[in-house]
Amino acid sequence: MQQNTRDSGGWAVYRRLFSYAAGHWPMFVLAGIGMVVYALSEAAFAALMKPLLDGGFVEHDATVIRWVPWAIVAIFMIRGLAGFASGYCLGWIGRQAIKNLRQQLFVHYLNMPTAFYDQSAAGVLLSKITFNIEQIANSTTDVVKTAVQDTLTILALLGLMFYYNPFLTLFMVVIAPVIAGLMRYLSHKFRSYSSRIQNSMGEVTRIADETVDGHRVVKVFNGQQYECDRFEVANEYNRRMNMKLIAARTGSMPVIQLVAASGIAGVVYISISGILSEPIEVGTFVSFLGAILLLMSPLKRLTNINAPLQQGIAAGQSIFEVLDQPVEDCGGDVPLEKARGELEFVEVTFRYPSSQENVLDRLSLTIGAGETLAIVGRSGSGKSTLVSLLPRFYDPDQGSVRLDGCDIREYALSDLRAQISLVSQEVVLFNDTIANNIAYGALGVAGDEQIREAASSAHVLEFAEEMPAGLDTMVGDKGVLLSGGQRQRIAIARALLRNAPVLLLDEATSALDTESERKIQQALDGLMQNRTTLVIAHRLSTVENADRILVLDKGRIVEIGSHRELLAREGHYAALYQMQFHEV
Repeated sequence: MQQNTRDSGGWAVYRRLFSYAAGHWPMFVLAGIGMVVYALSEAAFAALMKPLLDGGFVEHDATVIRWVPWAIVAIFMIRGLAGFASGYCLGWIGRQAIKNLRQQLFVHYLNMPTAFYDQSAAGVLLSKITFNIEQIANSTTDVVKTAVQDTLTILALLGLMFYYNPFLTLFMVVIAPVIAGLMRYLSHKFRSYSSRIQNSMGEVTRIADETVDGHRVVKVFNGQQYECDRFEVANEYNRRMNMKLIAARTGSMPVIQLVAASGIAGVVYISISGILSEPIEVGTFVSFLGAILLLMSPLKRLTNINAPLQQGIAAGQSIFEVLDQPVEDCGGDVPLEKARGELEFVEVTFRYPSSQENVLDRLSLTIGAGETLAIVGRSGSGKSTLVSLLPRFYDPDQGSVRLDGCDIREYALSDLRAQISLVSQEVVLFNDTIANNIAYGALGVAGDEQIREAASSAHVLEFAEEMPAGLDTMVGDKGVLLSGGQRQRIAIARALLRNAPVLLLDEATSALDTESERKIQQALDGLMQNRTTLVIAHRLSTVENADRILVLDKGRIVEIGSHRELLAREGHYAALYQMQFHEV
């Protein structure tokens, strides 16, 4: 069982992030070798200063003069190769880890329950899988390389310094706790600002996504200035948080460098003041001082990694909060190949988490196999919620829903949904061809002839054949290149191709004109034969031929019967019908 990251410490989150890269140990070994060689090359260059000064400048040793220049070139060649090896290997590991984490998050999104999406903004979810994960990328590649390689470099240089003069080295090490304390304080600040930055990016993405999707509404209601103001607030907050992070990061560098410079000044004073019991040679002193100066760069880089490290931890925390949430229940193990279509709702009660009242209240209903049941009622009466329980978008709080006499929770979720076709009021099309959008109803199964037959039955061919590419025409992002009626016909063709025993029609003809609706209704009449069909409709003229009509009010069944029976009762249905009749 995965741990809850909300309460876990930063290093616990980082260890979990690191687990995504732990399987690539051969590349880790190569990177480790490269970092060790790189660190030793730094120490070797500092050590080279002693023979260069003592043997070259003081003693004028011809042998030293010949080999020292070649040694400098060799050191930098080895250093370059080692740096490339460590950087490439760690980069490969990091991108592999990010790919796996992003894939896992995407799969998790696919399997999250509908209630999760009801409570989450799409822009925030997109920001997590793009911006937040890229923040993790920096913390798993550059940070690891800097932390390990520069730490090894510092150890190698300290080892050389200790070899030359233990007393001066210990004097320099005294400043280490001061630097560690500063870094600990800054870690908390960096992580706090990073979390706020990532949340603000989610808000920026959400507002931009809403504006792009709703650009027609924005234009027709002259909402451009309102949206600009909303975006400016979110954008400005993001800028302020970034500036606080930049101020903390850039302000920490000179403070830490000043502490380190104080240590260097002390070393210089001790070396030249005669405090040491034995005088230090010029070559040894320059080599020692060179090692101290070479320490400054890795020390500076180690200080700078704190910000991206905390950004990565904060991003990882936000990702794991999603990954730790439970996915949809996959159902039971009762086999279900082809359902008869008998449906039963037994004392079903359901309430949305954000609602104070039950949407469905102790509702009981039996629907025979092959029966067409129309569900009508005022907005908010529970029509769509009732239908949403069948594919288990939601599970009832009390009671049960049965298919062929068995609680639907006992079937495997994939088997249950294979028995259901859905055409909803909000048509969802993918940025693909018309044919591929229809084929989504039978992925990997339907052939071209079956797709064409479904398109013909749903009257898709009538407009598709007028397009240059026919069924291979791209529909655009969310079907934007097609009219509302054309999109709905494609959705109906998709359901026709599915050929499932249970059919759910949620305002399936709402976007069609009268002529198209008549044609689609004919196709639906043929589709509904020998299938259990639940039809939600506001236009009562489209459900007059249903076997039974169910009237809902505040989550309860107030009437049920045929069109003629309900009109004769002069109750709720008759009132709704008369209201629409007069409007027409």
